[in-house]
Amino acid sequence: MFFGPSEFDVDDMGYAMSRLETEPDAGKDFSGVGSSSSSGSHISSEHLDHDEINQITKLKSSPHQRYSRVVPGRHELPVSTVRMLAGRESNFSGRGGRFSAADCCHMLSRYLPVKGPWLVDQMNSRAYVSQFSTDGSLFIAGFQGSHIRIYNVEKGWKVQKDILAKSLRWTVTDTSLSPDQRNLVYASMSPMVHIVDVGSGTTESHANVTEIHDGLDFSSDEDGGYSFGIFSVKFSTDGRELVAGSSDESIYVYDLEANKVSLRTVAHTSDVNTVCFADESGNLILSGGDDNLCKVWDRRCFIGRDKAAGVLVGHLEGVTFIDSRGDGRYFISNGKDQTIKLWDIRKMSSTPPAKHDVIRNYEWDYRWMDYPPEARDLKHPFDQSVATYKGHSVLRTLIRCYFSPSHSTGQKYIYTGSNDSSVYIYDLVSGDKVAVLKHHSSPVRDCNWHPNYPTLISSSWDGDLVKWEFPGRGEAPIMSKKRVRRRHLYY
Repeated sequence: MFFGPSEFDVDDMGYAMSRLETEPDAGKDFSGVGSSSSSGSHISSEHLDHDEINQITKLKSSPHQRYSRVVPGRHELPVSTVRMLAGRESNFSGRGGRFSAADCCHMLSRYLPVKGPWLVDQMNSRAYVSQFSTDGSLFIAGFQGSHIRIYNVEKGWKVQKDILAKSLRWTVTDTSLSPDQRNLVYASMSPMVHIVDVGSGTTESHANVTEIHDGLDFSSDEDGGYSFGIFSVKFSTDGRELVAGSSDESIYVYDLEANKVSLRTVAHTSDVNTVCFADESGNLILSGGDDNLCKVWDRRCFIGRDKAAGVLVGHLEGVTFIDSRGDGRYFISNGKDQTIKLWDIRKMSSTPPAKHDVIRNYEWDYRWMDYPPEARDLKHPFDQSVATYKGHSVLRTLIRCYFSPSHSTGQKYIYTGSNDSSVYIYDLVSGDKVAVLKHHSSPVRDCNWHPNYPTLISSSWDGDLVKWEFPGRGEAPIMSKKRVRRRHLYY
């Protein structure tokens, strides 16, 4: 547990704070955030050193101070929903009987999606990637067997579009839905990304049979005929560009209007496993690679060709995924060193330390070997991360992690899939492990929290898509016909 200053000026929080939606009363409540140690939790010391992320999280997820003052001496405890409702009727906050966005987040974030699971779909091939649309009305899942399915969440998870991918190599490595939800792009171990019209009336979308899947070529004459794969692809927030990370150590930006690659930079010294835009402006790009580094790229002021604006050091092994908080400042990364790290872009250095690689006396390959026990307690001597979260397992595949939704939780949690067939949910500020969801029989590569409701979907290599909810709908869980484990641990 730690406490921030009693007085706090939002304007002092830096340039990126202007992008956060804060309520007029939100900055007045600075009761401490309670954090009791959980069984199996691993809390890094950094969680006690960075007050700002604590304050920002409380701005977005703590109730008005008058709700917490109703019970003197218990400010650290969550305010009950009944007391919140009673306070609203009495106009405690002076908002005319309305809850602020932070009040709503405080209530909704207490109801974690841990009930279930309920089976959404079951395929005969591994689920590799998945995502909700921005408004939560659609859900997309990509499978190794060339299938991508789009489900209509509001119509009972009915399959709205069943896509059979074109020219697939190995698997669907990534998908991305355009902000207007009209187009979907999918990538594989190929320099060609394909785009599909989501809004067409055709349910069965077989590439160049029932529908045209236009190809976006990321290769160039400079490649000399070398074929590379794309691990990660994302739409920009305006839907005009794609950013991609590839196995040829490069980041690509593709201009959809010009129908060509507008930027290519050699970003890392190994595979670029993950890329994303840092905020809505589209100017900042984040990348992570198998060289263990996270990098920040500012398209407005390239210092030189292949020169990042900044580098962040701390992972001991390759970076598998990056998720931005959306404020142009904070992001998290999953690493093959079995950790998630929280980063503040302002702590980046212009170049990595001369000897940033940690010398190790063991050999291992994450695709088929367990992480060496002697490496689990190692710490990077130049670690620039704000916080580190441990407990899950990042093995065999590029497992993904995310911030919980802003609208319903104030981003007070982070969650991740795991090689041990589970989903882990951590408290962002304290580092506590607050829930572990167990159902699957194979690694959970991806998982997705609904943007508005306490619903989470886990996507696993066992082919199952399952839904976790709170409180559930009263019906018995519909389980897979496979022999699976059914347990969830809730701390």
